[in-house]
Amino acid sequence: MKIILAGGTGQLGKLLEKTFLEKSHHVCVISRSPSKNPNHIQWDSKNLAGWASELENADVVINLAGRSVNCRYTKKNLDEMMSSRINSTRLIGEAISKCKNPPKVWIQMSTATIYAHTYGQSHDEENGIIGGSEPDVPPYWKKSINIAKAWESELLNANTPNTRKVAIRSSMVMIPGAGGVFDVLLKMVRIGLGGSTGSGNQYISWIHGHDFIRAIEHVIQHEHLSGAINFCAPNPLPQKSFMKILRSTWGIRLGLPATKWMAEIGAFFIRTDTELLLKSRKVIPGRLLKDNFNFKYPSWDLAAKELITHYKQT
Repeated sequence: MKIILAGGTGQLGKLLEKTFLEKSHHVCVISRSPSKNPNHIQWDSKNLAGWASELENADVVINLAGRSVNCRYTKKNLDEMMSSRINSTRLIGEAISKCKNPPKVWIQMSTATIYAHTYGQSHDEENGIIGGSEPDVPPYWKKSINIAKAWESELLNANTPNTRKVAIRSSMVMIPGAGGVFDVLLKMVRIGLGGSTGSGNQYISWIHGHDFIRAIEHVIQHEHLSGAINFCAPNPLPQKSFMKILRSTWGIRLGLPATKWMAEIGAFFIRTDTELLLKSRKVIPGRLLKDNFNFKYPSWDLAAKELITHYKQT
């Protein structure tokens, strides 16, 4: 297959590229970063020039482009998060619409953050509640939900009638490499800070990187799948349980807890936002399970064991 990866130079994009190349697919990466790799093409995510023709005769387009959410939620950063997602998605849609032989499927990154903060019933695609109106959360949390909604709206409204469209509502993807969320969480454990954050009752939805890749392949292969699909393991769990398993797997018994105000201070110094730590994301992969997708790592204890084994070997 000919596969286009837009925004494909991050941790997840590199894993996708490596996997597809190992399976003898042709991969073209479109990125803002300059590269000497002839199959990497630079774009500014604002114009079609220089890259749009690559989508002609492609089998798959996967758009991962967007500013990292691991930052302080200042107006400037939120504006960049919105514009980077909207502009890149709109451009991909325009490029596809101009193709004589357009890609068969467009897989667009989205986020499980679109769902409401909850400790109760899990969100699946059919019955999940879109967030933004919860009474018991900071009002500014609505901004990240508005970004997610606008992101998916661009995909939905793109004029690409001959291309199947899928929005990946992704949870945290666990990959054992530098700079990813697993790396951050494991560093906290290793320095003794891997305890509960806030109440510790907020749910963490996650997915092992290998299962993320396999789910991408499943979506590509099954033409009846379109629309929003949750990419997450079937067993979300409270943050305090999540971190206890990670500590135990690493071999550390105790981890210092952090109250809400301590989390605020810590988030300030590491230049991130407490929404990433305190929002309860209780999401399950309803459509993947209904479609008989078999998770290799359905539970966090299995995933943590494999991730740490791989981490220690590299």
